[in-house]
Amino acid sequence: MLLELTDDQEFFRDTTDRFLSAKVPVAELRRLRDDPVGYPSDYWRKGAELGWTSLLVDEERGGGSISGSGLADLTLVAHEFGKHAAPGPLLPNNVVAALLNAHGSVEHDAVLEELLAGSATAAWALARPNPKSLVAVPATSVTIDGDHVVVHGTKRPVEAAAAADHLLVVGRTGEGLSQVLVPRTADGVTVKVLQSVDLTRRYAAVDFDSVRLPLSALVGEPGQAHADVTRGCELAIVISCAESVGAMQSAFDMTLEWAFDRYSFGRALASYQEIKHRFADMKMWLEASHSAADAAASAVAANTPNSAEVVSAAKAYIGHYGEELMQDCVQIHGGIGVTFEHDLHLYSRRASANRSTFGTPADHRQRLADIALRQEATV
Repeated sequence: MLLELTDDQEFFRDTTDRFLSAKVPVAELRRLRDDPVGYPSDYWRKGAELGWTSLLVDEERGGGSISGSGLADLTLVAHEFGKHAAPGPLLPNNVVAALLNAHGSVEHDAVLEELLAGSATAAWALARPNPKSLVAVPATSVTIDGDHVVVHGTKRPVEAAAAADHLLVVGRTGEGLSQVLVPRTADGVTVKVLQSVDLTRRYAAVDFDSVRLPLSALVGEPGQAHADVTRGCELAIVISCAESVGAMQSAFDMTLEWAFDRYSFGRALASYQEIKHRFADMKMWLEASHSAADAAASAVAANTPNSAEVVSAAKAYIGHYGEELMQDCVQIHGGIGVTFEHDLHLYSRRASANRSTFGTPADHRQRLADIALRQEATV
């Protein structure tokens, strides 16, 4: 999380923290773990009133930011979501809102208004990227047929799809990418709920069986969505990294408190040299992850030429060392750390789920290597 917050940002962060503590404490998260939606009925609407949904949308369309950088402000919310292992479609809703905001139309503005108000939610149907590209997708096709667009194929995993009102689908049109805004209730759309390691978020597989919609459902020009999808991926990774760092922070704080309270052979566990060394390593990983997440957010917000490199570096580092930190937290807790009744696993699950979405650490290390090779070839 940003080291220096303005008074408005601190108030925004603290308001989100207090709201999540009141609405979705751990006991409520456990109660909701088998709920198909995963959060209370009024939870998301009230979150929208706090500003969770509008930060990546222009003011003339009903959005706005706290500090002038909507993405930086959104990372504060995402950090608190990770810190509380909070439910809700924060990532997909904001990515879809940002992409709709970039291509305004009468139909899309009406949907955007619903998303900002929290009266509807959206999911981004983008397939898992391959190791070479953040925007590679499987054979989901978007075909132009006269005055209609036809979507055919399958997307999985799609976060928050089962409860979403709208699905922004990425598919291929010839050699290019297209995006289509599909109502979840449209004929030919089938949503199958998937099991996830993250107990507080919901994922699904979505089948599109020749779904036919008017051309106005296209978001942008057909076959020309590569830049938008790349932008969406970068936004998603920034939000995901901020969430993961929040989860890491909670796990670290919880473990540190445990180590001082737990006595072994008449001494606090935290007094043993080996434990001190592990905490030193974990603290270094945690602070570096904070910095990496902030650097990625700044680069994407400013649309810098090296944003792809900074984003992949953050994703690779946080994904790798977040897993190391979580495993150390479990080990220091001992047997109690692996029980379902302990709260630690909620944060570990959040970090694990984020680690594997939008590219694994290995995928992003390969991407960094590819970028370095291209740069070397141009010298």
